[in-house]
Amino acid sequence: MKHSGLIPTEKIIERLQYENPWWINNKIPATYESMPRRLYFELFYPFVAEREIRRAVVLMGPRRVGKTVMMYHTIAQLINEGVNAQRIFFIGIDNPIYINLGLQDILDMCQKAIGNSDLKGTYVFFDEIQYLKDWERHLKVLVDSYPETKFVVSGSAAAALKWHSTESGAGRFTDFMLPPLTFQEFIHLKGKENLMQRQNITYDGKDVPYWISPYINELNNEFIQYLNFGGYPEVVFSEKIQQDMGRYIKNDIVDKVLLRDLPSLYGIKDVQELNRFFSYIAYNTGNEFSYEKMAKESGINKEMLKKYLEYLEAAFLIKVLNKVDINAKKLKRITSFKVYLTNPSLRTALFSPIKEGDEEIGNMVETGILAQWMHREKLNLTYARWKEGRKEGEVDLVLIDDKHFKPQWAVEIKWSNRYYQMPQDLSSLMSFCRANQLGSAVITTKDITGAKIIDKMNFTFISSAIYAYNVGANTLNIKLLQ
Repeated sequence: MKHSGLIPTEKIIERLQYENPWWINNKIPATYESMPRRLYFELFYPFVAEREIRRAVVLMGPRRVGKTVMMYHTIAQLINEGVNAQRIFFIGIDNPIYINLGLQDILDMCQKAIGNSDLKGTYVFFDEIQYLKDWERHLKVLVDSYPETKFVVSGSAAAALKWHSTESGAGRFTDFMLPPLTFQEFIHLKGKENLMQRQNITYDGKDVPYWISPYINELNNEFIQYLNFGGYPEVVFSEKIQQDMGRYIKNDIVDKVLLRDLPSLYGIKDVQELNRFFSYIAYNTGNEFSYEKMAKESGINKEMLKKYLEYLEAAFLIKVLNKVDINAKKLKRITSFKVYLTNPSLRTALFSPIKEGDEEIGNMVETGILAQWMHREKLNLTYARWKEGRKEGEVDLVLIDDKHFKPQWAVEIKWSNRYYQMPQDLSSLMSFCRANQLGSAVITTKDITGAKIIDKMNFTFISSAIYAYNVGANTLNIKLLQ
């Protein structure tokens, strides 16, 4: 009996046959077949099907957002489109049975398992690739060695994936980011698209098509549900998990990333301190911080804080927004910034679900809306804050155009109808718009959608849930149209 390291070759081949049931029956496992596809599947699949360009596809994203499921759905689609099922290999690299093997060794075993002499026209899926040391070097060699084979890999320890794939895989890898569920996908997975209708709303003085809801109270209930439980596909369908979010999400996502993935990738010594720091950030999602304030409240020195923020952002757990002043100029020295969870339901997992009237609802709505924008790559999102004499001004979300360093739009995020009823309270937003020649802005509300002209500026009021839905829907449309 041949051995590969300590494990007999026959045992590895048995494992490969178990992981690839379609070699025999032409079908992916029923568990995956029955799961609904994420809307992102429509964007991802063309990258895999594209055979003209010699590139591996690197599917990245946080834990538990459905990367493995999307790989299985891709395999099912390939088989449906007539690809020979024995030309599709799936290997879960996180299984200890592959511990002493390189990617080439595994490929050789797959060929042996089905008696294939060449890899022409084969699709190879490596799941959880980050568990293989120097994976990007191995993968680059395979892409160069097998020009007629398509390689697709996934990984969660995003920091390593992001850096390595850009450095070593230049011109050989295509990155695809799979984020937590958007609010639109949440509604889609629950089969509640009937809550939404396409109508015109007034924006910047013009009529524009928009998804709105005649059932705003029901949509708001779903939005609260989304904020608490909506980031992860499995949680959406399981009340059992929702009742024990702490165990499910905390153990499976937070602990594995904070206690295992990040320490192993970055050599973090004090994992408990990192864990404590993440809880502190999660509780205060959407708040403004300074390094001084953070150091004082967390008891961690400034240099370490900067490192932890960098790690957590690289692992898709948080998003840091930098500040601009009233003229949308970035401050030379970063003194304060806002920190958001990339997914509001992480906060529920660590603490407890929020209710509509809770004090934290404002920050959670802001976090939920920002989470929709995070699906758009390379956007320079900031917030504005400034002092004028004794007065302070702030705008929640500002998009800066990277070429001209000018604001393209401004949004004030609120879970109340106050500004619609008392538009005179919008003085900060109006000052910012005037200073930057913006003729319009958006203000989110609890349940009112409408438009007003105030001081010759066009203000569009949109319920927070409707706005969140549209940002997610437009992200997918923009990507599909490109």
